[in-house]
Amino acid sequence: MVLIGWLGALLILAAAGAVRAAESTSRTAGSAPILLWPNGAPGAMGDGPEDKPQLTPYLLPGHRPRACVIVCPGGGYRFRADHEGGPVARWLNGFGVASLVLDYRVAPYRHPLPLGDAQRAVRLVRSRAAEWNVDPARVGMLGFSAGGHLAACAGTIFDAGNPGAPDPVDRQGSRPDALILCYPLISLRGHPHRDSLTALLGPEPESEWRESLSLDSRVTPETPPTFLWHTSDDGCVPVENSLWMAAALHRHGVPFALHVFDHGEHGLGLAADHPRIRQWTALCAEWLRGIGFAEPSA
Repeated sequence: MVLIGWLGALLILAAAGAVRAAESTSRTAGSAPILLWPNGAPGAMGDGPEDKPQLTPYLLPGHRPRACVIVCPGGGYRFRADHEGGPVARWLNGFGVASLVLDYRVAPYRHPLPLGDAQRAVRLVRSRAAEWNVDPARVGMLGFSAGGHLAACAGTIFDAGNPGAPDPVDRQGSRPDALILCYPLISLRGHPHRDSLTALLGPEPESEWRESLSLDSRVTPETPPTFLWHTSDDGCVPVENSLWMAAALHRHGVPFALHVFDHGEHGLGLAADHPRIRQWTALCAEWLRGIGFAEPSA
């Protein structure tokens, strides 16, 4: 009877521990969104959900701080594609990288507000790094299509923070430590993706703004290490966008990896149903391990 009693007690304790672990995971993976500006975002046009940029956390427990990647879904600066958000964060979690999905503002909001949201996201993660079990020196940004343009904006237009700012978040630097650009829009010159251009800059943007946000022209030696992938026959955002970015990174001595697949439509996300293109996820995971964002594979 004593043995049975002890076994019962041990089983109860084990079950309670499992429940606590599950509860902890549920609080971190895909838990409640966090507003970038709890008291209202700069330039907000109203008080609805689309006026309140936010981060949805997919964080991970652990004894050591983890690298973190902020995910920017695509959508032509008009919406944010669901399949390029949460599923991507969970994929990153699968090999030990914490993640947060950024709901940045889209049309009718225009530049520079989406960029301000991305910069604020990086600052916020760094300011709460200890609370979120994140390494503030390993905060990356991943974006698809127009979200790739936004991520590249954050990686080429940044500052070190304002040490004297009254808001402690604004004291943090906004430069990501790594970029992952998936079929990204890079150049706004010539004949770019028209819907994205109009949504970001308006129907008749000045040439100076188009050049300023053609991000291959903004690459410097301080641009973060970058992973790019595209398909050669992307009919929406041509592959030249990734090629131009890769060439600029090469000119400035910035480490990068570029993968171009021979065939595939735009907007594939994780490309789970495309056996060849989905290789990008394994290639990217190994690249992240190579730059110290994830533990080496067994």
